[in-house]
Amino acid sequence: MVAQFDELGLVHPVYATWTLVKHMEEASRKVLLPFLEDDEDAVGHAVNVVHLAPTPVGMRVRVRAVLERVDGRRIHCRLEASNERERIGEGTTIQIVVSRARLREQFLALGAL
Repeated sequence: MVAQFDELGLVHPVYATWTLVKHMEEASRKVLLPFLEDDEDAVGHAVNVVHLAPTPVGMRVRVRAVLERVDGRRIHCRLEASNERERIGEGTTIQIVVSRARLREQFLALGAL
């Protein structure tokens, strides 16, 4: 969860931007899951995140996702992240609702299943 890369090692001993992005994408997925039909799933399409402030390891981070709008199959969420002291991030995600069967076919064709 810290800013660390495979080849470069530790960059900063604080909550990493890539972890913030992961937590934001996860929060936005949780928003739409209750509304999907049994034969539907959703895939990530776009993520836009601004990391505003550092957070020390061990400090609690809260990510809040709000459904902003639905454009056909595209689900837009607005996100905010805060630590115990301040706002640390903001962003948006777009997920696309897809057929589970079609997604499975695509994964099979790629050899991913």
